[in-house]
Amino acid sequence: MEAQSKAENKQSVKVLDELFTKLSVSKTADEAKSAQQEIATFINGDIQDHDAPTKAVESLKKMLANKKDANIRQIGCEAIASIAQHANVSPSVEPFLVQLLPAVLSAVGDKMAPVKTAAQNAALSITKAVNANAVKLLIPCFVESIRNAQKWPEKMCDLDCIEALCVSAPAQTALRVPDLIPIVSEAMWDTKPEVKKRAYGTMEKVCELIVNKDIDRFIPELIKCIAKPEHVPETVHLLGATTFVTDVHEPTLAIMVPLLERGLKERETAIKRKTAVIIDNMCKLVEDPNIVAAFLPKLMPQLQLNNDNLADPEAREKTKQGLDTLIRVGNVKDGKIPEVSLVGDTATVLEKLKEILSAPDLKHANEAKYEPVLTYIAAIGGQLIDEKDKEAVTWNINIVPYLSAIIDDQAQGVVEALRKRASPGAAEEDEVEPDEEEGEDLCNCTFNLAYGAKILLNQTHLRLKRGQRYGLLGPNGSGKTTLMRAINNEQVEGFPKQSEVKTVYVEHDLDAADTEMTVIDWTVYKLKQAGLELTEDDVRKTMDEFGFVPEQVNGLITSLSGGWKMKLALARAVFEKPDILLLDEPTNHLDVKNVKWLEDYLVNSPCTSIIISHDSKFLDNVVQHVIHYERFKLKRYRGKMSEFVKRVPSARSYYELGASEMEFRFPEPGFLEGVKTKAKAIVRVSNMTFQYPGSARPQIMDINFQCSLGSRIAVIGPNGAGKSTLVNVLTGELIPTKGDVYQHENIRIAYIKQHAFAHIDHHLDKTPSEYIQWRFQTGEDRETMDRANKIVTDEDEKAMDKIYRIEGTQRRVIGIHSRRKFKNSYEYECSFALGDNIGLKNEKWTPMMTADNAWIPRTELIASHQKMVADVDQKEALASGQFRPLVRKEIEAHCAYFGLDAELVSHSRMRGLSGGQRVKVVLAACSWQRPHLVVLDEPTNYLDRDSLGALSKALKSFEGGVIIITHSAEFTKDLTEEVWAVQDGRMTPSGHNWVQGQGAGPRLKGEEEEEEKFDAMGNKIESTKKAKKLTSAELRKKKKDRMARRKRGEEVFSDEDD
Repeated sequence: MEAQSKAENKQSVKVLDELFTKLSVSKTADEAKSAQQEIATFINGDIQDHDAPTKAVESLKKMLANKKDANIRQIGCEAIASIAQHANVSPSVEPFLVQLLPAVLSAVGDKMAPVKTAAQNAALSITKAVNANAVKLLIPCFVESIRNAQKWPEKMCDLDCIEALCVSAPAQTALRVPDLIPIVSEAMWDTKPEVKKRAYGTMEKVCELIVNKDIDRFIPELIKCIAKPEHVPETVHLLGATTFVTDVHEPTLAIMVPLLERGLKERETAIKRKTAVIIDNMCKLVEDPNIVAAFLPKLMPQLQLNNDNLADPEAREKTKQGLDTLIRVGNVKDGKIPEVSLVGDTATVLEKLKEILSAPDLKHANEAKYEPVLTYIAAIGGQLIDEKDKEAVTWNINIVPYLSAIIDDQAQGVVEALRKRASPGAAEEDEVEPDEEEGEDLCNCTFNLAYGAKILLNQTHLRLKRGQRYGLLGPNGSGKTTLMRAINNEQVEGFPKQSEVKTVYVEHDLDAADTEMTVIDWTVYKLKQAGLELTEDDVRKTMDEFGFVPEQVNGLITSLSGGWKMKLALARAVFEKPDILLLDEPTNHLDVKNVKWLEDYLVNSPCTSIIISHDSKFLDNVVQHVIHYERFKLKRYRGKMSEFVKRVPSARSYYELGASEMEFRFPEPGFLEGVKTKAKAIVRVSNMTFQYPGSARPQIMDINFQCSLGSRIAVIGPNGAGKSTLVNVLTGELIPTKGDVYQHENIRIAYIKQHAFAHIDHHLDKTPSEYIQWRFQTGEDRETMDRANKIVTDEDEKAMDKIYRIEGTQRRVIGIHSRRKFKNSYEYECSFALGDNIGLKNEKWTPMMTADNAWIPRTELIASHQKMVADVDQKEALASGQFRPLVRKEIEAHCAYFGLDAELVSHSRMRGLSGGQRVKVVLAACSWQRPHLVVLDEPTNYLDRDSLGALSKALKSFEGGVIIITHSAEFTKDLTEEVWAVQDGRMTPSGHNWVQGQGAGPRLKGEEEEEEKFDAMGNKIESTKKAKKLTSAELRKKKKDRMARRKRGEEVFSDEDD
């Protein structure tokens, strides 16, 4: 058998020699092309040994090195291109193409134009032909070529090949960005203008591979700084206002370090300081010392130098902070920079591979002729190690074909041994249960996924079984929704088509174009689009089972609440009888009853489901597996959500709101006069009814409740029950149709609406600090100026015509100017208009002088001038120092309660902030006036789990009252004590402790015990203490002391305080 193999091998080499001879003697271009195609077909065919590829490489190198005959060099390059462009490049040939690359690149600098063109084509063909994971072998070739190129066209070709890699292997090349940026930067400073221009374009392509949302918008400026260092100070200023929240990896550092290195060497102390701040902020987000290790020699010495030499103490302190963070993250011991890990280095992996192949039955694989193949395999393995890809499937797909050509059936075993030996932690992870369970496979594929230029998943494996339920988890922005849409749109490579496996994607928003349709029409229309012909009666019958009443079925979609719209989308999906149901936040807007219905449906459904949800309790009740995003891979964990969290503690914030590392804090509410305990009512509503104009019946009726500083209230109820209407009346957004609403004179309420961004949508070009200054510059909250309880209506004007009899005259109040204490309430100074001939045709009202102003008790005035009284109350609160100074330092300190960095607050426009940062700005602004009540409408709809956890902790420690409208029992279970259940327009309270008067419990601090107060200009208000009244005995003693001092000749004044 061995003799036969040697004979076949000898024959292959002979045939190859004949083909190369034919190529060398070809007279015309057609003859040469024919010979080249024959060589490509033969060498990529079924050849058992590597003698033929080795021979081919030798022959082609000789042709390229032929200095005398340009035609031989040209047809040699064309032959290489033909081999690389073959429809099925053989795994036996691919490693040898890389061996040819340096010679091909050198040929690009040839004097003869045809040779140059052919070499360029060959270089690009090799770049595109090799395995994407073999970039570790290609990039050093380009780096070496750019540095040592004799002719500038060679550099141009190198840059073209790098750009080609960015397209053909984006995820793999992204990891090599730290190797590429320095060499492309060198090309950007080349003396040849053409190279400079091409290098700039290549740098832009390379930087598109960097995935970090914090610096995405700054990348053009960072590239400009490399080409023109004079832009460094301005770019440092731009980045200095950025809050870094995304994990930092090597590619991000690679583009940032050139700027930081220069920034540390700038002449201006301010730039050096800001650069140190950026280093400090970024390094806090580096998880692995190996990530920063390669950059330590460039940053650490200069930081140390600045720390020793800067004169400004504040700048020196910031530099010290940055240096300490860099030392801690880089694991620097005793000033010695640790060596860069070589675990994924090609030489390291090759050594381990050769150790495995040293077994007696595998020794032949270590022969010299296989060296290029083994090096190629080691480079692929090194790439997978760098990507932290430990999946056996990925290793087998990428390496087995190359190793099989050497050791046949033993290849898979060797690859498995290499994976366990070379990839850190792979052997331990194999103890996790294998993905070999019973059941029919609906999907078993390996694929990549990107969104625009952003890599979301790289060579990840997905396997789905029929009837199983999977929870899809990952950080915000990781691409969960994008994956679902891609599956539904047949854009995932290897995933079965809709004709084989039916998938239906259910999201929480209906198309805007559908909103004018009735519910029944929309459902029938959508089912026809999906290819289902159902009668209207069949649809009505099924929708009746889903709980829809005839009025809803026949009504417009716009009349449905958010919860019913979601249920309608689910109903439509169920009609289609899918194999896989894709659910994106299905519990958003659903009340408890409908969430339970959905749980029961999914658990009992025979179809497979993939679910994205922030509701961890729902996931725990439903899912059997968790698919988790981990470093551009999908990793499956068997078991419920709670079991997953035990195995991946870092994901605890998905499951427990309190596990969030983020922290918020609300300011202490200001003093309320007359409120001495947390139980005293500061809002009281009696027999309140509200009905929208034109509606058939009231939305809410006969409502009674009260709120205090100790209130912790959850407002619950089914969709459309009237929860938001009730809260809108409480906050003053709506005026009740009937009933009484009492609010303490100085109460302040923070209301964060269901659509939280509505607060800031018109101010995106302001910084958070400028927005807060704009909003509160008059002392009032401008965002609340349009509330119904502040707008003077025709009814109010009619009530304000009330006539008061004062000092025998008939007067109308035309202004309220101040107030003062009056018994247990207040009285107000009013200016008047004097009435003449009242009730007659020539009735006349004349404004009176200020000397005629009079004081009217609150109880009399409130009935006719309620809104004017409220306005004076607010101004008095401002004058008494209960409002905060609108100065930058105070605003920054307040925003820090919500995790907003001072630089971001004062220097970053809100348009550039992330969604999470904008929500923090809204929370900070709404709580600026130190509210006594915080009202949140469906916070789970606009906050992610980390922010919800932080908000939950902040509300627990808040000293004021809290009212939350939500369907999320998880969010309110440890937070609220009182429940207002709203059903059919009526509210049933439970768990309340309403009291008359002050009630029991600990006493609050008095006003004199309050913290420091400031007026609107930021000046501290010194409280004047009331003089203590002396007793008769104390007065006599003081008089005696005064007389004794006078007798001693001391100067004594008669008006001294008694």
